Amino acid sequence: MDSQAAPDGVDPNVPNVARMYDYYLDGKDNFAADRAAAEQILKLFPETRDSARENRAFLSRAVRHLVESGVRQIVDLGSGLPTQGNTHEIAHGIAPDTRVIYVDYDPVVCAHGRALLADGDNITIVQADARDPKTLLAELHDHVDFDRPVAFLLLAILHFIPDENPDGAGAYEIVQRLYEASAPGSYLVLSHAIDAKPDTTPEALEVYNRATAALSLRTHAEITRFFDGYELVEPGLVFPKDWRPDDQPLIGAEKTSIGYSGVGRKP
Repeated sequence: MDSQAAPDGVDPNVPNVARMYDYYLDGKDNFAADRAAAEQILKLFPETRDSARENRAFLSRAVRHLVESGVRQIVDLGSGLPTQGNTHEIAHGIAPDTRVIYVDYDPVVCAHGRALLADGDNITIVQADARDPKTLLAELHDHVDFDRPVAFLLLAILHFIPDENPDGAGAYEIVQRLYEASAPGSYLVLSHAIDAKPDTTPEALEVYNRATAALSLRTHAEITRFFDGYELVEPGLVFPKDWRPDDQPLIGAEKTSIGYSGVGRKP
């Protein structure tokens, strides 16, 4: 992307967490500042690249579970830049009538996503900010039937939103608003980073403080709170590689995971 002009309102000199994540996944949609910040994180946490891939593998297994359980509406919040093994590819491989709505606040993500996915059926991209849940839900009402079950995916997004948020709703408030808006039989799917290396965490936090979003790391108990009102699907809140692993080799299986993941169903 370095040879391309940045869209209006986008500063390519400020590291962007979505583009950093794209770099961890060996994507090409990132600027030099994103790569430099990501490399700083990789020096502190070499597991980050494996963790990002484990997170994508968890996404695949979770989406398969949702669709096989009968869900036909999936909202992928903070979806990031399109990459291989997207939510709609997994869902449509099982049930092509599944409606997938990607949501991101980043204009680069939305513009790039619309260009790549313009010809897809049952795929919508919405530019909206989860930190403004009232506006978000209003935007989604044009695409989601809230009288039917809907699955909300929040993968690697809530740890960028603090409990008390000066820029809008806090993380727990966002999840609560989604819960209240959804019908019985709806799902919450999330993954969340933890403080895996207290000795090096302050340096990593400083890198993200200079990027577009600071980190708010939480404990297992604090992450479990997001599922209040939901029934956790077995095996509960676990390392991503341990959530219903399939027969595929686990990337970095011998390493310590730096986050938890889980799926909850609204009774």
